[in-house]
Amino acid sequence: MQYIVTTNNLTKRVKEKEIVSNLNMHISQGQIYGFLGPNGAGKTTTMKMLTNLWKPTSGEINLFGQKLMPDSYQVLKRMGSIIEFPTFYENMSAAENLKLHCEYMGYYSPNCVEQALDMLYLSDAKDKKAKEFSLGMRQRLGIARAVLTKPELLILDEPANGLDPAGMKQIRDLLTMLCKEYGITILISSHLLSEIESIAQTIGIIHHGKMLQEISMKEISDMGLEYIEITTPNIKQAAYTIAEKMNLQNFKIMEDNRIRVYDNKVSSQELSGVFADNHIAIQALNVKTESLEDYFLKLTEGVK
Repeated sequence: MQYIVTTNNLTKRVKEKEIVSNLNMHISQGQIYGFLGPNGAGKTTTMKMLTNLWKPTSGEINLFGQKLMPDSYQVLKRMGSIIEFPTFYENMSAAENLKLHCEYMGYYSPNCVEQALDMLYLSDAKDKKAKEFSLGMRQRLGIARAVLTKPELLILDEPANGLDPAGMKQIRDLLTMLCKEYGITILISSHLLSEIESIAQTIGIIHHGKMLQEISMKEISDMGLEYIEITTPNIKQAAYTIAEKMNLQNFKIMEDNRIRVYDNKVSSQELSGVFADNHIAIQALNVKTESLEDYFLKLTEGVK
């Protein structure tokens, strides 16, 4: 498997605080890699180091098989990115901002500006000044600039910021198309786990600056993490019955009077029967499959 991005013990320390700690990342060519972590986990800092905006305290970054150095200008021309909030020349139009980007990237392709604006549904706003753009439109323009030069690697830090649900779907479809049709490798961070779940092939989970796990979505799916979720007003009695009378230990008490039973040796019919015998009311009982959000929360819970 060919990796387009690898990091080796990547570390960033600011004053006495270690923001990213010995991080090892592996992004395969032609994939969408979802970079997940709570706010302050180190996602943006890692992306800033990958794009040479910040220099690592220690460790190594390799892009396209080459070690990233402070003067790796040619390597950076093969990338497109949005890190935090995109900024523009406010008194220039959307089209003028993109044309200027082509100039300093040394990229000259007929109609590329028009194509990028069209892909992000900004054709009608091409002559509008950037200072007149809403937050959502600015985000779209930032993505248009990032994909403008058809980069080999696209790094997007929370690209859904400011977008409504329809806009988020459009961006999701666009990224999937860029990966499939153009072979662009995409690193995307997001706190919207459902968005990542729908497009990523691989995820990396970072917490307190440390990479907890890199895993493919297929591996998560293949785990077959089914569980039975019961909603009952008698939560204490229900937990006691599951543990003491059914001798099951693999269950978890959730919020809103819910219990999740992960033990695959018991069926929903058996559970409902035992609850009925013990006069425990059931408001809802469903068999569910663990989502990426469930997996993420279970992995990060209690990690320090």
